[in-house]
Amino acid sequence: MIRIWAQIVKNEKIKKSIIYENNTLFNINNFHDYIVDICAMLNIATPIILSKHISHFVEFNNSVFKSEDFVEQIDFDKLVLEQANLD
Repeated sequence: MIRIWAQIVKNEKIKKSIIYENNTLFNINNFHDYIVDICAMLNIATPIILSKHISHFVEFNNSVFKSEDFVEQIDFDKLVLEQANLD
C-alpha cells in the first residue's frame, strides 16, 4: 500500500492537506496516476511531472512542485508530496 501526504503550501504555511492511499505497492510507472488522483482530490490543476520529481520522490520519499511546474495559474506557492509511513 502506498500513502502520500499531499500539502498545498502558501507563504510557508500548509493551507490544505490530504492523505492519498492506494492499495497497490508503489510503482514508479504509476507516479503520474498518483499525481492526477491527488490533484483531483485537492481540486487543483495537475502539474507537469518531470524526471526530477520522480527521482526525488524515489530517492528521498518526497517531491515538490512549484508554480513554474503548473501550466495554469495557481494561488499557492508549492505542492509538497511526502510518502507517509505505514504504522
